[in-house]
Amino acid sequence: MTNVHDNILGLIGNTPLVKLNKVTKEIPATVYAKLESYNPGHSTKDRIAIHIIEAAERKGLLKPGSTVVETTSGNTGFSIAMVCIIKGYKCILAVSDKTKQEKIAYLKALGATVYICPANVAADDPKSYYEVAKRVAAETPNSIYINQYFNELNIDAHYQTTGPEIWKQTEGKITHLIACTGTGGTLSGSAKFLKEQNPNIKVIGVDASGSILKSFHETGEIHKEDIHPYQIEGMGKNLIPGALLFDEIDEFVRVNDEMSAYRTREIALKEAIMGGYTTGAVTQGLLQYANSHPFSKDDVVVAIFPDHGSRYITKVYSDTWMAEQGFINNGVHNYNEIYKTELIK
Repeated sequence: MTNVHDNILGLIGNTPLVKLNKVTKEIPATVYAKLESYNPGHSTKDRIAIHIIEAAERKGLLKPGSTVVETTSGNTGFSIAMVCIIKGYKCILAVSDKTKQEKIAYLKALGATVYICPANVAADDPKSYYEVAKRVAAETPNSIYINQYFNELNIDAHYQTTGPEIWKQTEGKITHLIACTGTGGTLSGSAKFLKEQNPNIKVIGVDASGSILKSFHETGEIHKEDIHPYQIEGMGKNLIPGALLFDEIDEFVRVNDEMSAYRTREIALKEAIMGGYTTGAVTQGLLQYANSHPFSKDDVVVAIFPDHGSRYITKVYSDTWMAEQGFINNGVHNYNEIYKTELIK
């Protein structure tokens, strides 16, 4: 019997690389997407959920009936809720009000209790989803707080799995790794492993306009003037995550909501890959990086596509939402021609 598992958690990891052809046609390098949507929870966060929870089990911190608490933009919460079902734990999640309703519905469908918190408050505000999760964990007996932003196991999960997979899949030929940065664990853990194999591999982090990570990497200081509201979920931060290893990253590029939204839909139209908003963001970051750092035909680039587009149907894949943001017919793209909808009369 092949490809048979005791439960759904056996499907985590070993996600495919898929060559990009049309979106990156102007880039001479070979560009692959690491499709983390092939995890059973449809995102890269499955890796950290099972890694951190099983580490807590080994330490005796979790027993049947325990509660797992976490701060999440949606994907980590889904992964934790999925693992909790199989392991027999309760799940409580704090999300920001920037999280779309379909993501919240996913979380509730897996039995999670969800607290919705304001996004545009300081990280140390009692109403922020960071502080709410901490408080709930402190007030809930027999619980643990995952704390993905400052948990070294977040990094280790990708050091143990994602990095080795990419190295093996490219037969050690990878020259560039690029991924979005939120907690930083995906890029940091993967980069740490890959640079141990070949220190010449270039690692590029993609930050959101409205976040402080890029400027902190460049100056070592927090620039509060960089902070402003933005729409991309799951990337960028108004604090410095402990799970982000800045020394492993060679350069950051910063992308905005608008172009990331276009790229998300363009990838679906041209590559038939339904990725999340951060998939568009990492692709936009790659194209911006290529403008200032031309690739050669011998380069092998891996872009991590972290999740699936099904969680963004009422956001970036919605014509109504795009119009509400002012992203239609703005001179950047001829939106109506690219994304036209035929009406039957």
